[in-house]
Amino acid sequence: MEPLCKLARLDCANEGVEGTPGGFANHRCFFSRGDHTYKVPLELHAQNRAKVVERVRATLTNGAGAVLVFRGGVSRERDDTDHEELFRQESYFQYLFGVKEPNWWGAIDVCTSEARLYAPKLPPAYAVWMGHIATLDALRERYGVDVAWTDGLATSLPPGGVALCMRGVNSDSGVDIADALPIEESLAMPSPELFVAIADCRAVKSAAELDLMRYVSYATSRAHVAVMRSTKPGDYEYQLEARFLGRIAEDHGCRNCAYTSICACGPNSAVLHYGHAGAPNDRRLAESDVALLDMGAEYHCYCSDVTCSFPVRGVFDDRQRAIHGGVLAAQRAVMGAMKPGVSWAAMHELAEATILDALVDAGVLVGKVEDMLACHLAAVFMPHGLGHLIGLDTHDVGGYLPGMPPRATRPGLGKLRTARVLQAGMALTVEPGIYFIPALIEPALQDARRHFFNLGRLDDFRGFGGVRLEDVVAVTTDGVVNLTLCPRTTDEIESVMAGGSWPPPTDTAPWLFRSWCTYDAQGVCRALDLPPTAF
Repeated sequence: MEPLCKLARLDCANEGVEGTPGGFANHRCFFSRGDHTYKVPLELHAQNRAKVVERVRATLTNGAGAVLVFRGGVSRERDDTDHEELFRQESYFQYLFGVKEPNWWGAIDVCTSEARLYAPKLPPAYAVWMGHIATLDALRERYGVDVAWTDGLATSLPPGGVALCMRGVNSDSGVDIADALPIEESLAMPSPELFVAIADCRAVKSAAELDLMRYVSYATSRAHVAVMRSTKPGDYEYQLEARFLGRIAEDHGCRNCAYTSICACGPNSAVLHYGHAGAPNDRRLAESDVALLDMGAEYHCYCSDVTCSFPVRGVFDDRQRAIHGGVLAAQRAVMGAMKPGVSWAAMHELAEATILDALVDAGVLVGKVEDMLACHLAAVFMPHGLGHLIGLDTHDVGGYLPGMPPRATRPGLGKLRTARVLQAGMALTVEPGIYFIPALIEPALQDARRHFFNLGRLDDFRGFGGVRLEDVVAVTTDGVVNLTLCPRTTDEIESVMAGGSWPPPTDTAPWLFRSWCTYDAQGVCRALDLPPTAF
């Protein structure tokens, strides 16, 4: 293989003004959406490639002299039309190269650690309909590695040498990456070991990745607070969604959201993945509703995933306070116990015990919590997993890899998207919930668990919906740091909905480990001891 160009540090000011996509700012950076937004450092993707190369050398028997071949995401049209869908880069390709455009390829020489990108040669008509056609030199400046045309990919790979591509199944979707992005075996040999190596690399974030994720969670938190302030009876769920999407785009340059927004109010808040085409955030809010808003921004393809639950009328009633308090207690218990070496499955079980305690305190359940745990009663009220890895995908990769704890089969725990032992640098969501789901409660009332229910009190919660609180949390060397900056206690929520300042003058819930910060007009993060200004 020809030598690949080594990474060069480039100043974003050198990026030409020839219609470059992505709005580079006048800073040494890789990507930004304007001076007021976060500047992604050029080193982020170089560090990711170096990490992968080191892992491949250490774990793949044929990796030391190999060339790794990657196919980027492809442009797609809607159904049988020429309507081009908004492109979002394939996550593994984004992790390694950060390329915004579709139909690219990439290669990494493991021996030299050098990388090369391959861009499609665009026809002259592209300039008429789509804009300026960048030269190879401009593309090299843009991405910090050598760039050639895709028609030279096959001839640039080592004849008779080892060229590897990824082959493996995403443990959430069940889709093999080789089926989603096929590569001819004449070009590169599929390698399950390479898939495992890169998925595991992605599961532990670098400092640069966590800095970027802090910004995305900051943007998400600010937008959630704005929506919370604006919510009132008579609004429609889709109006709350629109306000969120507008804020993350206008204020923070987030053109994409991380997933389809869940704006579930009243009984809809008991539908875990509400907001899809069959239930499109279209209910009108009633004064007695709980709003459960699960919405996250995306920036440079890195995700946040945050859920806020609050009373539409701005003040908790006794039922809402009891359920919200139980979910917050589960968050508190889990975040207080998280640290390297702790089993994520054990954290799920801790959350289950805590929500059962809350339901006993609320009078919905009677009996011993240990007996309820033994018959999996917690899964009736929290059927989903406690949380998931997050990064370039909302449900990020690396959850169930060979040699790691397998997926459980019992109710509740079987829905956990990873059972790994926590490591410093992992980023996960902590999202306990309590829901009153008829499709789960009614069968439980007909089996051996029925004696745990206080039927009179249970009737008070029929049609209640549910409460979920979800924060993005990074594991540190001795605990966690919470990247989500949303109101969480009932006092905080009621204060914000009444027009009070946020962040608060003092942090009355230090046990949430929130990492208070703000971003100045140049997109630079400023740590705060005491939050001085409102969002």
